[in-house]
This record gives sequence, structure tokens and C-alpha cells, in this order.
Amino acid sequence: MNTPGTRTLLDPTGELAPTTRPAAARPSSLDGKVVGLLDIGKARGNVFLDRLDEQLTGRGLTVKRFAKPTFTKPAPVDLRHEISTQCDVVIEALAD
Repeated sequence: MNTPGTRTLLDPTGELAPTTRPAAARPSSLDGKVVGLLDIGKARGNVFLDRLDEQLTGRGLTVKRFAKPTFTKPAPVDLRHEISTQCDVVIEALAD
């Protein structure tokens, strides 16, 4: 059972015991932040991200777009590094 502020993440690759991690700290505001939008390549994820892009840029935020080469594997190390060095927060599209 989750306690307030935590979530249980299940690893679909065959974990033997669930891992508990605290939720990542969220900024109190997005003002002045660079927001990364990561398209993992699932169907219609780009539609979701396009709408978010419109909303965020409409608020005057800086948005950078990224895409994984395939949804079947984790993002490559170089892509993760690029995102982590260029963005303050990241939104990942999960859709079908």
C-alpha cells in the first residue's frame, strides 16, 4: 500500500520485489523553467505533446521537444543526458 507522497512502481521486466521510491520533487512554479517534452513513440503521444506545447508556450514557457528512437527500449544514454542538461522538468507522453 502506498503512503502519502510515495508510489509503488512495478518493473515490467520481471522484478521479484517491488521497489519503493519517493516521488521526485516538483517545482512550485514553472516560471523561468525549460520544459522538455519527451515523445516515446507510442501512438497519439505526439497529439498529447502538441497540445501541451501549445499550452506551455502560450504561457511564455520555453519548451524543448525530444523523441525516443523506439518505444520498446529505454531512452539512449545520450538522449537522457541531452534532456537532463537542457531541461528543468520533463513531461513524457504515454498514449495509445
